[in-house]
Amino acid sequence: MSQKNNDNPILYTDVNQEELQAKTSKYLLNYGTKFNKDVICGSRGLYVYTASGHKVLDFTSGQMSCLLGHGHPEIIQTITDHAASLDHLFSGMVSPPVISLGERLCDLLPTGLDKAFFLSTGGESNEAAIKMAKVYTGKFEIVGLGGSWHGVTAQALGAQYHFGRKGQGPLMPGMLMLPSPNAYRSIFRRADGSYDWETEMEYGWRMIDMQSCGSLAACIVECIQSSAGMHVLPPGYLGALKRECEKRGMLLIIDEAQTGVGRCGDLMAFNHEGVVPDILTLSKTLGNGLPLSAVVTSDEIERVCIEGDFCFYTTHVNDPLPAAVGDKVLEIVVRDGLVEHSCAMGKILHDRLNALKEKYGCIGDVRGRGLMAGVEIVEDRETKTPALALGKAIGDRAYDLGLWANLSSHPSFGGAFRIAPPITITEDQLVSGLDILEDAFATTPGTIPV
Repeated sequence: MSQKNNDNPILYTDVNQEELQAKTSKYLLNYGTKFNKDVICGSRGLYVYTASGHKVLDFTSGQMSCLLGHGHPEIIQTITDHAASLDHLFSGMVSPPVISLGERLCDLLPTGLDKAFFLSTGGESNEAAIKMAKVYTGKFEIVGLGGSWHGVTAQALGAQYHFGRKGQGPLMPGMLMLPSPNAYRSIFRRADGSYDWETEMEYGWRMIDMQSCGSLAACIVECIQSSAGMHVLPPGYLGALKRECEKRGMLLIIDEAQTGVGRCGDLMAFNHEGVVPDILTLSKTLGNGLPLSAVVTSDEIERVCIEGDFCFYTTHVNDPLPAAVGDKVLEIVVRDGLVEHSCAMGKILHDRLNALKEKYGCIGDVRGRGLMAGVEIVEDRETKTPALALGKAIGDRAYDLGLWANLSSHPSFGGAFRIAPPITITEDQLVSGLDILEDAFATTPGTIPV
């Protein structure tokens, strides 16, 4: 494969896609997903480029991670400088970019989120947070929410109820589940048909208290359950959840892998409710696509954990190169007013998606906040039966027209598009992508025009 210079977004040229697809089948081990039909040979800004030269607007920021877009020039320079001069160190060594990222991050967060350390993935940071909660409380039971996704390592997976639990024998002991806060599909309803999350939560905690052996350590939660189909916690839910945790001597862990660093129109999604977690985990958006995650907690929790011999010593803990990237991401987000920009662009996004809902009966629900949105496709609005085949057809059509808007087509996902473009997106780019999406609805049979 030949490579072009940096002025061309297509890095790999003169490739044979059919040959590469054959090698994919022969050499690449399946890890639980089908590969997309096209081989991606370049990315730049808000676009990815296929081996055949197809230019596709990326409405999912890669794996919901490229917060500032692909190949941001300041990120490129940061990576280049640190790859050349300060890349990886012994895990007990500390370096200026790690110290700077810790300072910048903690200074942006409320009191009680005072100290941080840095790992590679979201699953790893949630693993560390759960272990920290167990060491701090001296207890071992962990509560998660139905529809949650926290990673595929042992404790993170144990607290995850969306997918991936089967086929491996017993998971971690002491893992308990609250009902998924799904306002669109929950059976908990008031007399007027509105979602009764208070009764649902009360019911859930009653079940947990019946199951618990008296060793409840923590509850871990996402402010927007992305993998479940972009379900936003109802107003007041997070505060009520923290109160329930405090009643039981539990810690509240908030996982902001996808929602953090401006994505939802606040610096952190928990800022929207004014609820401060005992432990915060970040990943994805913090590294702009590089493997970087964070665990942030209080001085007091750190003190107790030190006394309890807490250890999460890994090969890549506090590595300088990814930390430098995270530090630059936070600098750019604050400097360029991208939180406010995300809020403004989010209003355009949700207004257009709701207008699209008025045109097509197959759109059962539009939800989300800021530049994070879910569009659920159904056979009809009365039964709310998921229309997985139709959703896939719309997604395939949008891709052919030049837009990648990930459809969660596995039945457990409910057939919802998950939209989360880079927060650097311009209004013109956003409108262009939404025009393509509308064109896909208009030209796909079975979308039920109203």
